[in-house]
Amino acid sequence: MAEKIVMPKLGNTVESVRIVAWHKELGEAIAIGESICEVETDKSTMEVEAEVAGTLLARLYEADDDVPVLRPFAVVGEPGEDIADLLSSHGPAFSPLSAEEEAPLRVGASPDGDAGVSPRARNLASSSGLTTLPAGSGPGGRIIERDVRAALDGRSISPAARALIMDARRALDSSIPDFPGPFTKVPVKGVRKVIARRMHASLQETAQLTLNSSAPAGSLLAWRDTYKNSPRDYGLSDISINDFVVFTVSRLLPRHPELNAQFQESHIEQYHHVHLGCAVDTPKGLMVPVLRFADRLSLVQTSVEIRRLAAACREDHVGPDELSGATFTVSNLGALGIESFTPILDAPQVAILGVGSVVNAPIETPEGLGIEKRMGLSLTIDHQAIDGAPAARFLKELCGFLDSLEWAFGL
Repeated sequence: MAEKIVMPKLGNTVESVRIVAWHKELGEAIAIGESICEVETDKSTMEVEAEVAGTLLARLYEADDDVPVLRPFAVVGEPGEDIADLLSSHGPAFSPLSAEEEAPLRVGASPDGDAGVSPRARNLASSSGLTTLPAGSGPGGRIIERDVRAALDGRSISPAARALIMDARRALDSSIPDFPGPFTKVPVKGVRKVIARRMHASLQETAQLTLNSSAPAGSLLAWRDTYKNSPRDYGLSDISINDFVVFTVSRLLPRHPELNAQFQESHIEQYHHVHLGCAVDTPKGLMVPVLRFADRLSLVQTSVEIRRLAAACREDHVGPDELSGATFTVSNLGALGIESFTPILDAPQVAILGVGSVVNAPIETPEGLGIEKRMGLSLTIDHQAIDGAPAARFLKELCGFLDSLEWAFGL
């Protein structure tokens, strides 16, 4: 007997998925455990396996469609089985058509009721009092703005002059595209759709305050150069400035439990261990894998784990569990030359640290004006859960430890 196949729930926070590709064609047999299709969640791409055997009789969605979880997306049964009742109960499995798709354009002569006239041409004709339109020169004979303008220009001139004007306009139109020219429509879906929803919700549901400071970078640069020039066998040569910052933050946060927390409306959860989110730029968009128990990782372990998670995100094989549970996040744009920015909270976290680039900054010395290498730091907090003073103390102490990095090693 035919039955519907339901899209499984692929994570606690996943509400819908996008079908990337079907692996089974209509009429093809499916065995239990075989991959029916490949889908993309907000966090990763994965296979959907069949939980029942049969023949694929219907695909209720096609590639690139969004499918809500726990909703039927296919029908399997016996070859030739009648599934009309199942399909009718499913309802439409496609996005609503646009107005132009629902009503195909037709060419006519009245600017008020003719679907063969572009909106710009119709508006120009109506505002100019033009009731009789010329033949269209657009695709399929559609009347476009330049046709209406030519008709308006030709109402009070001789046929010869009209011909000259039309020739001139055709020459111009052949070299200049219609305003605004070509563009590419990029659908908001997958990871980008989730990022948009979460960032908008974050700004709506939290009281965000950003504190800006800068830390002396001389100690960071010296330690980085020392490790970079160390023997490869030591495992230190790949440690980056970002690794030092993440390591220091993970050691410092237990001293500031107000920031290593999540705001849950009725209560605040302050965590004893640090689970640090590290923002990663990927071809699919921003992803934030989590270094779990970062406060227990050594500097080398921190560096190795950051590189592993970043590679997993960029190569699209990071697991859903590796993208959830952060208690604090670090976002570093310094490598792109950004000196300072306002990071947006990833709720329910109450704090996120933005790391900028190292720049030459003027300082006052006993000998006069000098130059010092400094790194921009921006701390955004949820003022619902934490006040400005505790956040400022954390930022001040972080700058102090980064100035003498050996202190962080003893935290």
